[in-house]
Amino acid sequence: MSNDIGEWYRGIPQITKYWFTGSIIVPMAARFGLINPANLILIFHSVVFKFQFWRPVTAVLLMRVGFPYLINLYFLYSYSTRLETGIFDGKPAEYLFMLLFNWICLVIIGFVGDFPTLMIPMILSALYVWCQLNKDTVVTFWFGTQFKAMYLPWVLLAFNMVIAGGGVDELLGIIVGHLYFFLMFKYPQDFGGVRLLSVPSILYRYFPNRRGGVAGFGQAPASRRRPDDDNNQGGGGHNWGRGGNVLGGN
Repeated sequence: MSNDIGEWYRGIPQITKYWFTGSIIVPMAARFGLINPANLILIFHSVVFKFQFWRPVTAVLLMRVGFPYLINLYFLYSYSTRLETGIFDGKPAEYLFMLLFNWICLVIIGFVGDFPTLMIPMILSALYVWCQLNKDTVVTFWFGTQFKAMYLPWVLLAFNMVIAGGGVDELLGIIVGHLYFFLMFKYPQDFGGVRLLSVPSILYRYFPNRRGGVAGFGQAPASRRRPDDDNNQGGGGHNWGRGGNVLGGN
């Protein structure tokens, strides 16, 4: 059994493994009193004036341990893995840049809106990007409800609003995920704009592209502009949220 778990863990893609591991260690350390949670949440004064620069990082890894935490941990593992082995397969620098962009946006929003923890918005931002890249994939929600992947983030938002009276965290994740997707894909392709986001060369230096990966789900959306327009310019296999399988299914 331990060998199976070890083999499964070693098979997690590199960046997802770091994110997934941190999202277990930090909440568990807080849960068992090894670290005071008050020292991990996002507080503007503590970061800027007390130089506690770890807080923006721990804020996206911290969540109260319980059933919602386990569900979001599943979302993290599942959709981050699908992104890293899908459209970002063999391109770790580009995937890391997406996560860094989403993280920076959420930290800014967290400072302005006084949001102490950002784990759910961070996960939802990645989930949103996957859903947009696989918008026509049919996913299955609880009770066998099926719909296209593009609606999954909104279903999760509505579900949380009804069940827990929340939804703000999910909405923040959707907004940030859409901002990345729009700037990276939609604006340059569908509106003919310049690419406003580009991966810094330093990331390629430490996370060079690889060859020979096995591609998974996800592809950049095709441009809806006509070829003439360009000339004138001069120029799923498991659990909740993938085709046909329900949370907890095999």
